[in-house]
Amino acid sequence: AVLLSVSLLCGRAEDSVSAKNPIRKVVTMLQAMQKRVQEEGEKEEALYKKFMCYCKTGTGDLSQSISTAEVKVPAVQSNIEASEGKLAQTKEDLKQAQADRAAAKESMGEATAIREKEAAAFAAEKAEADTNIGALKKAVAALERGMAGGFLQTPAAQALRRLVQTRSDMIDLDRQEVLAFLSGQASGSSEYSPQSGEITGILKEMQESMEKGLAEATAQEGAAIKSYEEMMTAKTKEVEALSASIESKTRQIGELGVSIVQMKEDLTDTEAALIADQKFLQELSQSCETKTAEWEERSKVRAEELVALAETIKVLNDDDALDLFKKTIPSAGASLAQMSAAASMGSRAGALDILQRALAAAPKGQKAGLDLLMMMLSGKRSDGRGTFDKVIKM
Repeated sequence: AVLLSVSLLCGRAEDSVSAKNPIRKVVTMLQAMQKRVQEEGEKEEALYKKFMCYCKTGTGDLSQSISTAEVKVPAVQSNIEASEGKLAQTKEDLKQAQADRAAAKESMGEATAIREKEAAAFAAEKAEADTNIGALKKAVAALERGMAGGFLQTPAAQALRRLVQTRSDMIDLDRQEVLAFLSGQASGSSEYSPQSGEITGILKEMQESMEKGLAEATAQEGAAIKSYEEMMTAKTKEVEALSASIESKTRQIGELGVSIVQMKEDLTDTEAALIADQKFLQELSQSCETKTAEWEERSKVRAEELVALAETIKVLNDDDALDLFKKTIPSAGASLAQMSAAASMGSRAGALDILQRALAAAPKGQKAGLDLLMMMLSGKRSDGRGTFDKVIKM
């Protein structure tokens, strides 16, 4: 307690009962104590203000961080859901693109196989038509030059015979006439006349029909080739576009996968930071409240100490109090026998009354010093070394 410390400080005073005003020493020490309490209070107040500044700044920063995290968490969750949906759709699109490309390539393969088959059939048809037309031309030329006999010995005559025998669109009468010619016999006579134009007409008609059929087949082959090439060009472009789409979607799937992993990590970190900030903010708020309560309590106690010191100094500085205290302390040349008992008892009673008033004004925890002074003044021993002199010497 402050006043008890005062009593201890007073005990370090010089051991001299001859001092004219020993109470002044007590007052001076109380004033020094009062100044020290004020200085300590100012230092503690400066530290408290710094701590409160930290509380304000820290609370503001944490609150801002928490607010940002509370906004960020649902936003990141929404982005993750959107990215996962986009990833699933992209995977479906990739699967469809791969299927479409495979179908396009299959169509190209089938079309190529058909085209090759058609081309082979046309080549065979054309080769046969060219052979037959050639045979007809030779037969017509031989008949017109009157050299039918020589023609009948050539391979062309044998080819023409096969043609006439297998041709389904030929009239039977014409077929018989031509076969008779090819066998060297004339219809209705034992000898064939080469000048007859009937066989020539039939052969020319057959040649024209076959040339026309070959022309039509050639045109159809050309159209089929053109259609095939156009289809192959379109399918090639489709395959290229699908391949580019597949590459793009494959890359996009990879990027989305990485992005989702990063966002999930970010979400986990943000949620963890949010929990940590909320916990720290709670602890900081409690710490600041505790410090504030402690500061208020210390400020109250310090104010009471300063009031008690001021009241005690005021009491001890009072002229009547000083006179009463002086009367309780014998002079250097006096003895207890030389002092009047009535005067001594009156002086002590007055001093006790002053201390009693100071004691009433002092806080509960700081009354020990005044209690000690009162105990010394009211002690049973009345010799100069057993009462207030002890306070001076403490």
